[in-house]
Amino acid sequence: MACSSGSNTKMSNPNVSTPAMAVTPDAVDQKTSPVVFEIYGKIWSVQARLGQGVSASVYRVNSGRASSAVKEFQVDAQGGDYGYLKESSVLEKIQGHKNIVTLYGMFTNHNPFGVATHCLLLELLDALSFLHRGGYVHADLKPRNILWSADDECFKLIDFGLSFKEGHQDVKYIQTDGYRAPEAELQNSLAQAGLESDSGCTTAVDLWSLGIILLEMFSGIKLKETVRSQEWKDNSSAIVDHIFSSNAVVYPAIPVFHLRDLIKSMLHNDPKLRSTAESALINPFFSIPFAPHIEDLVLLPTPVLRLLNVIDDNHLYNEDEYEDIIEDMKEECQKYGTVVSLLIPKENPGKGQVFVEYANAGDSKEAQRLLTGRTFDGKFVVTTFYPLSAYKRGYLYQTVQ
Repeated sequence: MACSSGSNTKMSNPNVSTPAMAVTPDAVDQKTSPVVFEIYGKIWSVQARLGQGVSASVYRVNSGRASSAVKEFQVDAQGGDYGYLKESSVLEKIQGHKNIVTLYGMFTNHNPFGVATHCLLLELLDALSFLHRGGYVHADLKPRNILWSADDECFKLIDFGLSFKEGHQDVKYIQTDGYRAPEAELQNSLAQAGLESDSGCTTAVDLWSLGIILLEMFSGIKLKETVRSQEWKDNSSAIVDHIFSSNAVVYPAIPVFHLRDLIKSMLHNDPKLRSTAESALINPFFSIPFAPHIEDLVLLPTPVLRLLNVIDDNHLYNEDEYEDIIEDMKEECQKYGTVVSLLIPKENPGKGQVFVEYANAGDSKEAQRLLTGRTFDGKFVVTTFYPLSAYKRGYLYQTVQ
């Protein structure tokens, strides 16, 4: 079996050294190990990283019924995947010997551009709209200055150390390299030469930074060198088009043309032509409803924990067994914090999943850390977080595969 995250992956049984292969596009942060892989319709939880090289990492994974190994290759910014193609090609031709690892398959593990990104964009635009209406410029928008609040279930904009009131810029050097708007770049260059700019920067610099952040999230590639290039200066629109044409199949559920046009509107070289936060909020991109991807639910903590791969259907319809399971789950989950409620739906949506509402996100995170990989009735437990607001409304949507 194989997987990739915009990456390529191989899968194998670690006991017999059988791999699956995957390719993942060069992620924004390659130090982060995956929590789960979705492989051929099944969820495989990562038990441990067995090894790591320059271009690939190997993980022990478990589906609850079987163990295996996945070798994940990173695709570089130029789309190179020589190592993956070479190894997979050789392994496909030499199968059948007991002392040679068995290749189960190959797949691509796409970086999800799902509900988290959708909400991130919506919430950042809302925050910027509020900030800009007051005449303030953040002036240092970048991924490190965006945090997720588990208790408030929202993204928060931080670090206003370079912020200023529009028309009263008191900071000469603004924004971070890679996210700096052209007019800010010019202003910084003039300041370094001891010259004054004719006019200060405006709120438009924040929209430029946001456009770059979104493009990086969509492509899975850091664009710092790209935006410095002469090619970008000559025709950034063509580069954006190329990125979207390369990734359109990867994100078939995303209205890519709306998103592409929204990003382009933020990246006009002329700040007067650039979209405002307020106008971006009414872009057609936001008219499309999104359901969450499992990676979003794994990475964004909330007070509600969801346990997968725990209960067989036959246990749901035996009332005595069902009640025993509920009591067992409550007893186990209360070891990690105060349980406010626990729900195990008998029918879809959410059939057989265990939803545990804790008093706070801290308890939920601790439970997630300690329960992931545990066994329950012989099955490996897979855990994700779940939006508290949706849980309270009884909205138990299916996981997007």
